[in-house]
Amino acid sequence: MTTDVHVSDGVRLQKILAQAGYGSRRKCEELIARGHVEVDGQIVTELGIRVDPSRQAIHVDGLRVQTDNNKITMALNKPAGVISALQDPEGRPTIAEFIRNRDEHLFHVGRLDFDSEGLLLLTNDGELANRLAHPKYEVPKTYVATVTGGEVFPRILKQLTDGVDLDDGFASADKIRIIQAIDGMTMVEIILHEGRNRIVRRMFDAVDRPVVRLVRTRVGPIVLGELKPGKTRVLNKTEVGLLAKAVDL
Repeated sequence: MTTDVHVSDGVRLQKILAQAGYGSRRKCEELIARGHVEVDGQIVTELGIRVDPSRQAIHVDGLRVQTDNNKITMALNKPAGVISALQDPEGRPTIAEFIRNRDEHLFHVGRLDFDSEGLLLLTNDGELANRLAHPKYEVPKTYVATVTGGEVFPRILKQLTDGVDLDDGFASADKIRIIQAIDGMTMVEIILHEGRNRIVRRMFDAVDRPVVRLVRTRVGPIVLGELKPGKTRVLNKTEVGLLAKAVDL
């Protein structure tokens, strides 16, 4: 069943797409005419349609269009020895020092513990942040853990994927693999979709392979890549769209 998504006093759809970075008005008209654009879940091919971007969901090729230019989402490579907070009553270093040059009121999505490193997302988009943090959406997170305590046998990997019993409940890895073993240490990539406090470290403690270094390399579709410790980058429209898709926005 089709519904009328046209809003008579709205903004032309091709203008919204052009302002969101999808190319010239002509290119955006071609996207619409070829059936690449949806408004409120309905494919729109009419070039004269007007919509209200403040209350209607617009997607291009299945990815949500960011129509509010005031919203921003960033990736930070958090160094070890930094608190995942904007202030700390004990005076320890916080992530605030890495976003001092930003005017937006940013807040972090999830946390990395004091000793851990890697990808931390920051945004001023409250709905996106809430959904990314909600267990319902099970956004997977990838970590590289360097562990000691002996060889990481296949039975240990199986134990971690089958699940281990922690103080606050059962925990299991979605996927796990050994990257490298050298000089009594083993680098293990582990993927899981929950974010309980120090979950990766506690899982490895449960199998007597303590973590000596932990780096988060991916959150859902967003990868750390070559981003240097202490540096940030603004996610592009495709990355924001993929994040939104991961949480059904």
